[in-house]
Amino acid sequence: MKSRCHTNLQGARRRRPVVGGQAISSPDRVVDASTGTTKLDIARYYATVAPLLLPHLDQRPVALVRAPDGIAGALFFQKHLERITLPGVIQLDPALDPGHASLLEIDSLPGLMGAVQMNTLELHTWNARHDRIERPDRFVIDLDPGDGVPWDKVQEAALLTRTLLTELGFTPFLKTSGGKGLHVVTPIKRLHDWDTVKGFTKQLTEHLARLMPDRFSALSGPKNRVGKIYPDYLRNGRGATTVAAWSARARAGIGVSVPIGWDELAAVTGGAHWHLGNVEERLRVGAGPWAGYDKAAVSIGGPAKQLGAVRPRV
Repeated sequence: MKSRCHTNLQGARRRRPVVGGQAISSPDRVVDASTGTTKLDIARYYATVAPLLLPHLDQRPVALVRAPDGIAGALFFQKHLERITLPGVIQLDPALDPGHASLLEIDSLPGLMGAVQMNTLELHTWNARHDRIERPDRFVIDLDPGDGVPWDKVQEAALLTRTLLTELGFTPFLKTSGGKGLHVVTPIKRLHDWDTVKGFTKQLTEHLARLMPDRFSALSGPKNRVGKIYPDYLRNGRGATTVAAWSARARAGIGVSVPIGWDELAAVTGGAHWHLGNVEERLRVGAGPWAGYDKAAVSIGGPAKQLGAVRPRV
């Protein structure tokens, strides 16, 4: 005869809702008290958005922001597979990041939902794919507003950054961060190492700050960007990550990082314009705003020389 404890355990397991093929434990646990968002809501979102999200994770090492006690509790940023096993999540060759446990990769719905079951809220990716991990295929400028910067100045900064990049021969793409700012994402050919790409993006940041010191700061840290925007280039170093397009954010309101077209920017009201409560309407637009991304990569060699030849205005 089965014990009552065993029977109760079986009953609890039967009550676990299955989302995207994954049984979700503690489905009613509140993740964000400000909206009442539950773990089940997060799971349903990721199962729905998977066809749009997975291409942004494809072949890239991924870091997870896990929130076992919701966003009000401790958050865990996990880049390596250490003590915890994540169902369906791929362990990459340890040689890709010597001296550490295996990097993680998610390339399937089971892997994504396995991460969600282990309380993942955010997914961040490297700027390189695992097959040529020493050759980045994009760079990211995170337009991070300091205290007192109104949203229209962030929009303006994005357009100014776009102008500079297009004049240098790039095709930049744009997404909301899901937080305070915007991410300008630029595909590049896989020809240069991390230090070269990071050094080039540092040049970009310094150039913007020289040209428009009242708008941009080339220095990180809150005290250096009060009333200004820091075009954060530090996401372009080896091992650095940026939140993936379509990832939720572990912040009050559960914002979502959403790809947008440059012609849509004027209508966007903030970095968290889309959130779990309204993002469904955006899913119908899907990947359209980033059409052509896969064919837009160019080398940074020519632009780096061109930028180096530019003299600051007197």
